[in-house]
Amino acid sequence: MKIIVTGNNGLVGSEAAEYFDERGHSVHGFDNNARRYFFGADGDTTPTKNRQIETHPHIEQIKVDITDRWVVKRIVNEIRPDVVIHCAAQPSHDWAAKEPFMDFDTNVVGTMNMLEATRLVNPEAIFIHLSTNKVYGDAPNRIQMDEKPTRWDYHTQDAWRLRHDTGYGKEWTSEGITEMFPIDQSTHSIFGADKAAGDLIVQEYGRYFGMRTCVLRGGCLTGVRHAGAELHGFLSYFFKAAAEGRRYTIFGYKGKQVRDQIYSYDIARFMEEFIKAPRCGEVYNLGGGKGNSVSILECIERVQQLGFKLDYTYTEQNRIGDHICYYSDLTKMKAHYPNWDITYNLDKIFDEFAKAVRK
Repeated sequence: MKIIVTGNNGLVGSEAAEYFDERGHSVHGFDNNARRYFFGADGDTTPTKNRQIETHPHIEQIKVDITDRWVVKRIVNEIRPDVVIHCAAQPSHDWAAKEPFMDFDTNVVGTMNMLEATRLVNPEAIFIHLSTNKVYGDAPNRIQMDEKPTRWDYHTQDAWRLRHDTGYGKEWTSEGITEMFPIDQSTHSIFGADKAAGDLIVQEYGRYFGMRTCVLRGGCLTGVRHAGAELHGFLSYFFKAAAEGRRYTIFGYKGKQVRDQIYSYDIARFMEEFIKAPRCGEVYNLGGGKGNSVSILECIERVQQLGFKLDYTYTEQNRIGDHICYYSDLTKMKAHYPNWDITYNLDKIFDEFAKAVRK
């Protein structure tokens, strides 16, 4: 198959590009290192690109700005892909507030450009879009929570059952947030709102045009190839700060905010399962699930156990639209694709980062 991967020098893009290259597919990577513009030297993906050129020379490296409609249309027409894996994005809520037009052009216009160019060339193509759990805004913060010594967590099973019985449906369960959770009437950040727009467009191309599209609403996507920066790339930057003696800032919620971690390899594996049995306009909450959920305080403890010391400071002000607790209910993913499951648990993820930092 001919596969286009946008953002192929980023975390998920590079994992996907190399994963499918190793399985004999023709992979064409679109990247212009916009991450360096967003986040400075910390976000520079040049090292990943150089390593990829050396280890996976068959991947075609194409410098493409996805906001340029005519360039995208021309190159997609030349390649005529069977699959598009769209990972390119501006991924930070804080950064989006500084340059909202750039955020919109990247996350909405760029997505539209890739979709329409693909549809015109090959309406039977499979289109996988990397979205975000920020499309739900801060509405998950309205769920009743318990404060525990090191984390916030969703309330007890009895409370879940009661809320279900009073009309909340299956928007969330004791296993986490489901794909039925509403995305409106909440504060998303400019980034979250723009990603929601791209998310809906991808769904619509599936439902309206019948394209085989898939939206993956990612939680904390992680991996050692991440060019982590303070504004994006939580665990990667966390270890970078610990290793280099940088001061890490915790924003609000007593450092007990919780996220589920999913390693980039497991994301590529799910993409492969979707390509084998594609659907039209589907949505999946892509995360590590309850078993891979961890708070910032718990991360600090884990890092210390691995022999690192983190210098950190705390500010009461949380980031606008940030989640207090979020982890994905993976029931739908596993029901549709029973051969897929998480292979990187938290211990393995932290060990991988520790090895990479020491190396």
